[in-house]
Amino acid sequence: MDRRHFLQMTAAMTLAGRVYAAPANSPRFLLVFLRGGYDCANVVIPYSSSYYYETRPNIAVPKEGIVELDSNWALTPALSNSIAPLYKNRQALFIPFAGTDDLSRSHFETQDSIELGQPLQGAHDLRSGFLARLATVVNGAEPISFTDSLPVCFRGDKDIPNISLKGVGKPVFDQRQAAILSDMYAGHPLQAKVIDGLELRQEVGRTLEMQMKEASRDAISPKGFELEARRIGRLMRDQYRIGFIDVGGWDTHVNEGAAQGALANNIESLGRGLAALSQELGGEWRNTVVAVVSEFGRTFRENGNKGTDHGHGSVYWLLGGSINGGRIAGEQARVEKTSLFQDRDYPVLNEYRAVFGGLFATLWGLSNDRLRRVFPDSAPINLQVI
Repeated sequence: MDRRHFLQMTAAMTLAGRVYAAPANSPRFLLVFLRGGYDCANVVIPYSSSYYYETRPNIAVPKEGIVELDSNWALTPALSNSIAPLYKNRQALFIPFAGTDDLSRSHFETQDSIELGQPLQGAHDLRSGFLARLATVVNGAEPISFTDSLPVCFRGDKDIPNISLKGVGKPVFDQRQAAILSDMYAGHPLQAKVIDGLELRQEVGRTLEMQMKEASRDAISPKGFELEARRIGRLMRDQYRIGFIDVGGWDTHVNEGAAQGALANNIESLGRGLAALSQELGGEWRNTVVAVVSEFGRTFRENGNKGTDHGHGSVYWLLGGSINGGRIAGEQARVEKTSLFQDRDYPVLNEYRAVFGGLFATLWGLSNDRLRRVFPDSAPINLQVI
């Protein structure tokens, strides 16, 4: 048994009980990566912008039912019972116009670029991820990845355990339902058309599922995350201090929906999971910061398939029991046609390495030298998160 396998088994044993108790009151950081590029404009909604409603005639979230955050931004109704209460209690904040300067708009390239956390220009060390580097400069901060295999952000010289949380969530296409419908029309004049329709639906379902899985890199589904969030919370509460989980299902090119639909369903599961995680952490929630990010946002205008395509700037979430929440943070711009990047996307005004650098400096009291080891050639910005 090699060391990594032993560490994986040791981490799994914490389901039955604690392996050891880490010091109380020490900071924790969990990165939740939404693979596929979530449509932030339908989650943290620029409801004061008439341009938002003009460019999304089919998928804009109506003002009825939204949760106003301030005079410009609101939350989707899907988060009204989970994240909205945290925001009201100043335990959540949002950073619009956040992201990376990478302009590839490729899921894989941008995901890797963010997880490496290295300057875009010059040579890249593909064996060194920014969370792995963070773990080396923070004394006593045990890292863990809630993934099938070790993600890019945890690549490095240190052995880091990873635990698979997959295997839960609803598949894109239900074969049982297809069999029931087929039997219902057996011998009926419409039988042939029904079978053709089911086969077409199955083919389309397989295609969409394949595209979604590719963008998600086989990450756990939002429903799966909701079901496993308390287990993550227990492990972060009792043993680990730096964590990573990726959640797939955000590549909404087709039939995205508005207040209801595919995106809203996923967001609702994500929100419930995050709320459950905060509850499971108990008193240690006050020592925890959870960051929710994605590789990029999506086009501000809807496409011809009532969905959105790969974009640029996104909206980051920061959650925690002791953060300076209940506000919109970072550099802002008025959401209108003239402020869009390349006439299509949110611009990036809050670069992620600078945002996280400032957060880590405050959370762990890191010196400039240690910060440079985590994010080389990056100047941290202090958004007064803590």
